[in-house]
Amino acid sequence: MSHAPPESGSEVSFVPTEGWHCSHLYYRFDRAALAAMPAADVQASRQEIIAVLDSAGPDAPKRLQTSIVAGHKADFGLMLLDPSPFVIDGVHQRLMASRLGPVLVPTYSFVSLTEVSEYVPTVEQYGQRLVEEGEDPNGPAYKAKLKAYESREEMMRRQRLTPELPPWPNTCFYPMNKKREVGENWFLLDFPARGKLMAEHGRSGMKFGGRVTQLITVAVGLDDWEWGVTLWARNPAMLKEIVYTMRFDEASARYAQFGPFYMSYVTTPAEMLDHCRVGAGANDFKSQM
Repeated sequence: MSHAPPESGSEVSFVPTEGWHCSHLYYRFDRAALAAMPAADVQASRQEIIAVLDSAGPDAPKRLQTSIVAGHKADFGLMLLDPSPFVIDGVHQRLMASRLGPVLVPTYSFVSLTEVSEYVPTVEQYGQRLVEEGEDPNGPAYKAKLKAYESREEMMRRQRLTPELPPWPNTCFYPMNKKREVGENWFLLDFPARGKLMAEHGRSGMKFGGRVTQLITVAVGLDDWEWGVTLWARNPAMLKEIVYTMRFDEASARYAQFGPFYMSYVTTPAEMLDHCRVGAGANDFKSQM
């Protein structure tokens, strides 16, 4: 079976019509199996794993990030984005087929797509929102705000569909749903009501600009949860602050359901292996301290 996408114009394709595939993958090391491996094999395997997880390698997806996971849910995690699902899955398959594959235990995965949320307003919708909030459509403040939004709208949409990952060391991932409970069914609200709640939610997040970055990907029809939220922060305390703050918004407090949280720290593949005591010097990862 060829993994190359069909030619342009074909009705069948593995590549989304817009945006990229996104996978979050988590693994732990089977310590008993690792201890049974000859030291020479472990050392040789390190270089193989480092090559597989090289974000600049010839077979790497468009984005590949390695991190050390806090707690017992996993030892390390990967975030991968690419137009092709086979490029992303190729990383997992090469890991499992490597000499360290027998000591790797997958613990969790989340499959999704990047998207521009339906609640991100167009320039025209943003202008109407300003009017609803009391701005004079003929006034200088309205024109300045509309121009500023127009100048950043294209960049915002591009960042949601083909995101650049921020160079910040602290990251957190969690899946979420919107409720379908009696009296709290998100999907029975009309669009203006949902849009108003999401606008409030967005304003809360904007307060953390320059300190926290987020990417929301959609998994409706693809995985067990409907959306995935990935956060990056300059400091781990900021992850706690933004999640706590936004829990008080009605869109979250009344309508959101959350899955497991995976807190981790961005590293190079070699630093991850060192921290996890897989060959080499087996030192603690301290470069971010």
